[in-house]
Amino acid sequence: MKSKYKKTLIACYLGFVTQAISANFAPLLFLTFHNTYGIPLGKIALISTAFFFTQLLVDLFCAKFVDGIGYRQSVVASEVFSAVGLIGLAVLPSLLPDPYIGIIISVIIYAMGSGLIEVLVSPIVEACPFDNKDSVMSLLHSFYCWGSVGTVLISTAFFAVFGIGSWRIMSCLWAVVPFINIFNFLTCPIERLTEEGESLGTRKLLAMPLFWIAIILMVCAGASELSMAQWASAYVESALGISKTLGDIIGPCLFAVSMGICRSFYGKYGEKINLVKFMAGSGTLCLVCYLVAALSSNPVLGLIGCIVCGFSVGIMWPGTISITSVRIPLGGTAMFALMAMAGDMGGSVGPYLVGIVTQNAGDNLKAGMLAGSIFPVVLVAATFLLMVSERRKRG
Repeated sequence: MKSKYKKTLIACYLGFVTQAISANFAPLLFLTFHNTYGIPLGKIALISTAFFFTQLLVDLFCAKFVDGIGYRQSVVASEVFSAVGLIGLAVLPSLLPDPYIGIIISVIIYAMGSGLIEVLVSPIVEACPFDNKDSVMSLLHSFYCWGSVGTVLISTAFFAVFGIGSWRIMSCLWAVVPFINIFNFLTCPIERLTEEGESLGTRKLLAMPLFWIAIILMVCAGASELSMAQWASAYVESALGISKTLGDIIGPCLFAVSMGICRSFYGKYGEKINLVKFMAGSGTLCLVCYLVAALSSNPVLGLIGCIVCGFSVGIMWPGTISITSVRIPLGGTAMFALMAMAGDMGGSVGPYLVGIVTQNAGDNLKAGMLAGSIFPVVLVAATFLLMVSERRKRG
């Protein structure tokens, strides 16, 4: 019986690959958009803002409406939005009078798909009758990491062979992934996490102390991950003395590879590991990485800190989802949507805090990283709260 759900799992793997394409392809083209269409860099920076803000809005939408619409219809729509948005990115800037409007419309469309994927894929897998759900969830989330690495490396290789002017073709080629996955989600078995009317509403969730611990964990997971990921290229440049363009590629790639290794490792050996303790250890390692990046005068050590930080944050997002799913089995879609929103919020607040502190410290990035270390500190504290609550239940 479980073998028939392998198609569901493959569809969900490709769902996270689709999300990785949506999140990582356009940033590779920011300079190209600037040079080709004459768009100011200040407006270019708003492209990422539009992407993540749309995801936040979709998270809120999912919490209220997805159970009524249905999982299959919603997840198929996620792939349709992703494919249409990527094709739109190739077409709309040339069709509309203002190319920037065409880019923003396309980004919003595929961000809607990305937001739906983020909320729906985890509960779809959680509802499947797999053993060792923690391990399955961790391996599932590793595909976002491998998708990110693949998007950067394949796109870069394509541009090296065919020229950066061929980016529209590459955008259409990437759209093939969600297009194929439309048919996977149309035909694979999809179960509901809870029966209709059984899941807890948002009010009941917000009244649970455990859920608030999960929200804190998700905010800190998103902040710890993206605060370091977005500054990784700067450390690669300083450590290796390479160009900014190459640094932008290598830094995020090494970080994503390290994060993917962690998720794959737990996916393979998770049944033998206590997840809460593993998260506490990962949070401690993350704190050490931030302190190394902030306090070390050796650029190579700073680089190592950035790379290892990817491993340390790998389990935080999927681990929090697994922990909460077991302890609040009737959480339903609202729980997954609110946790995704908390993770996205952390992913927005964390890099902003690092950037503001860096700017106010005279562009001292180390000061920003020191400020960013507050997120793994809070995450470790939250995991210890979970341990204490578990001991009280057992006692």
